[in-house]
Formats: sequence, C-alpha cells, structure tokens
Amino acid sequence: MIDRGFPPPPEEKTLPPQSLHKKPVSCSMASPKKQTIIDFFDGVSSRRSRGRRRHRYFYRMLEAYLKFFVPDDASVLVIGCGTGELLHALRPSRGVGVDISPGMIEEARRQFPQYEFHVQDVEQLDLHETFDVVIFSDVIGYLDDIQGTFERVRSVCNERTRVMITYFSIYWQFPLLLAEKMRLKLSSPFFAWLEPDDIANLLRLADYEIVRKNLKVLLPVYIPLLSWLFNYVLANLPLLRRLCLLEIVSAHPKPMGARREQSVTVLIPTRNERGNIAPALQRLPKLGTHTEIIFVDGHSTDGTLEEVQAQAALHPELDIRWFTQPGKGKGDAVRKGFAEATADILMILDADLTVPPEELPKFYEALVTGKGEFINGSRMVYPMEDRAMRFLNVLGNKFFSIMFTWLLDQRFKDTLCGTKVLTRENYLRLAANRHYFGDFDPFGDFDLIFGAAKLNLKITELPIRYRERTYGSTNISRFRHGWILLRMCAYAYRKIKMI
Repeated sequence: MIDRGFPPPPEEKTLPPQSLHKKPVSCSMASPKKQTIIDFFDGVSSRRSRGRRRHRYFYRMLEAYLKFFVPDDASVLVIGCGTGELLHALRPSRGVGVDISPGMIEEARRQFPQYEFHVQDVEQLDLHETFDVVIFSDVIGYLDDIQGTFERVRSVCNERTRVMITYFSIYWQFPLLLAEKMRLKLSSPFFAWLEPDDIANLLRLADYEIVRKNLKVLLPVYIPLLSWLFNYVLANLPLLRRLCLLEIVSAHPKPMGARREQSVTVLIPTRNERGNIAPALQRLPKLGTHTEIIFVDGHSTDGTLEEVQAQAALHPELDIRWFTQPGKGKGDAVRKGFAEATADILMILDADLTVPPEELPKFYEALVTGKGEFINGSRMVYPMEDRAMRFLNVLGNKFFSIMFTWLLDQRFKDTLCGTKVLTRENYLRLAANRHYFGDFDPFGDFDLIFGAAKLNLKITELPIRYRERTYGSTNISRFRHGWILLRMCAYAYRKIKMI
C-alpha cells in the first residue's frame, strides 16, 4: 500500500500568516477537563508525527479506507486533525483541519501549509462554508455534548455532505491501555468509550441518517503474512469482524428544507422489444415537473427503433428522444442514455415491462422526500407472477443479494432489478469517479450500485410486484451471465474489501 500520509521532509517555503504563531496559546474559555486535554496534546505535538510514522501500518489502513469514500474533487473538513497527516493523505481539492490543541495546529501548519488549519473547539465550531466530507477523527470520546456537536456540525454540511466518524471499539479498551503502557500505541488522555448503538442513537437525535457502519483492523501491527490474513480475510468474516479495533460510521444530515419538485428522465433500453413500445408509453405516468423519455436501442432486428419513431409521431405531447447505443449490453445503453439526459432525476425502466411503469411514482417520491439517494427496485419482497422469474434465477438473485450486502455493508435483497433511480447530479459524480472500478459491467446494475456505494449514498430498496413478460424473450443467459456476476463479485472484493 502506498504511504501518502507520511511525506518526505518539506522543502523550505514561506508559510502563510496563519502559520506564524511563536507559541501556542490555550483556549481561555476552556473547562478544566478540556484544558487538561489541550495541555496533553500541546505537550506531545512535537513528537506526534514521529509516533504516527512508527505506527504507520495502522494509519495507512485507516487512510486507505477513508480515501475510498472521498471523491477526487471533494472538499474535506477533519475534526480532531492533530498534526494534519490524515487530511494530507486524503488529498482533497480543499482541505480544512480543526483541533482544540494550538500545539497540534502549529505543527500541522508547519508540515502542510497547502491546507487551512484552525484552533477551535468543535463544540463551538465557527466556520462559514460547507464541505463534501466531514471526518471526526477519534475525537468523539473527548466531547462533553456529542448530540449538540452533531447538531452544530450541520452548519458546515450541504445536501450531499457525508459525515464519517472513526473511533475505537469498546472491546479494545483494556488492550489499548496496555499497549500505551508498552509504548505500542500513541498515548492519549482518558476519554469516554462509547458503544456503536450509543453513537447511532446520538446521530438520530441530531437528525442524521446512518448510511453504513463498518469495522476494520483485527491486527493493528505489521507482521508479514499474518497481518494480511487477519486484516483482509478474517476481519471480513461475519463473526470475527465484531472483534475489529476500529469502528467507522458514515451518516448524512436529513434534509430539513421544503420538498422540491424536480424533472425526470425515464431511460428505456431496448433490444427487440417492438411490441412493448406502445404499452410503455401508454402506461407511463407523468412524473415531477416534466417527464423526458429516452429510448436507447441495442441494434434490434425486429423494428423496435422504427416503432419508437412511429409512436413519437403519434404522441407529440410527449418529450421522446431515441438513440442507438454505440456498443453492446445494457450497461452501455444506460451510460449512453444517462449521458444524453437533461432532467434532474434519472430512472431506468426495462422495456419488457416486468416492472410496471405504474410503480415509478413510488421511486420518485422516495427520492424527493429524502428516503434515499439511490433507490433500487426489489422484486424479492412481494409474490411475483408464476412465470415472471425462473427458479434458478430466484436462487441466483438470493445468492447475489447476500454477497452484495456483505461487500457493500448496506442491505440488499435484490441487486438485479432493472429499475434504479438517482439524481443527475449524483450520477455525474458517479461517472466522474468511475475510473476506480472501470467500465467493467455489461449489465449496468453493478456499475451504478458500486458507484453509489463509493459515493457513500444512502441506498434504499423499494419493493415492486414483478410481472411476467408479455412480448419477446429475455436476453439473460443464466449460466454465462451468472459466471460474469461471480467474477464481478471477486473483482468488487478486491476493490472494496481489500482496501
């Protein structure tokens, strides 16, 4: 793993005015408890970076995990930034660090003058901008009023901000105290040990919604082969992962403003679906302030594209456009259609109409009311029509739902339902960061799911009643496509679980 958190000694350069403090000054209004914390961290600030380098294996793992969720163009605020190494490792487009210790901030400014650092108590946070990512870096246990702090931090959040909280598992309380005594861990003053349910409850009370919870690091020191086995294999197993040292919670503030109606693009990928075009247009409800309908045809041989054009002529009141996809596969069609879309919200409707078009208003409502940021249809809740899905397909869907729940640390009951909905803004962010996974997905489902997970979007499943196809035949090959899906899961494991 590349160590981007511990750079070589900096070149001589002129520091900005904020760096020219001759002597750290304690917060005059600090309580006795906080003054003790300030004094402690001021006292260790000059050797803190050296201590992080000594324990770089652990910090590199933490940095790599957080970096996975930080888009390339993100602005980042680190609360409890210490000497600034974590902020530097994330490489944000704009980086700001806050710490209660003047000594830590002095050191951070000296090492990383390209970022902005402030001496502030987060419980009295006073910054006049918003950030894409806010990270509480092992600071929760030092706070007097955690709920109040979460509420105050909303002032630096926008509608897409992700708040990430790192803290040590309560199961490691005594091992870590022992490690400090043995100088195997950086020392710290006494702080409160919180359980995951406590933090989750405090977030809910402060009007945040949890996106995911994860646990990392079974063996925080480097031992050849053993560290890899413990941290990348055993730490991902359902029971053993509860013993991990590090707990990480991702959340976002619940929307507090008034509901905003938005326009909708309905993308309908087609391949030999001529008989479904007219019913789709007849049954498609008006959505939002305006409904744009885009057909992307996959080189049909039954006259599907000609039927689209004929139906568009019959329905001039509808905003219908059509394209021929440049490549092959539904994934290519989805990328083409979404690239051409102009509306605020993007929806996929499979042309076979096995997901009834009448269900789409539910997806719209779930998105605009903030119940989710990526709405994924689920066919596996309600009973489906007798011949809607073959038995082996049902088993395959159940298997892959378990796999994806484990891979992404968000619950999935159905990964292969064609109907998926997100905002155009989030799709453009997803596309801009697609290079991490690449254009690997011939189906389109996993490109969107993996991308949504990397953006830390709140994924919500919406149950639908799955219908039997009435025209044409499926383009899915159970065994060939099943093998592709297994390879994609293995690929996702390397790209997500092995960070």
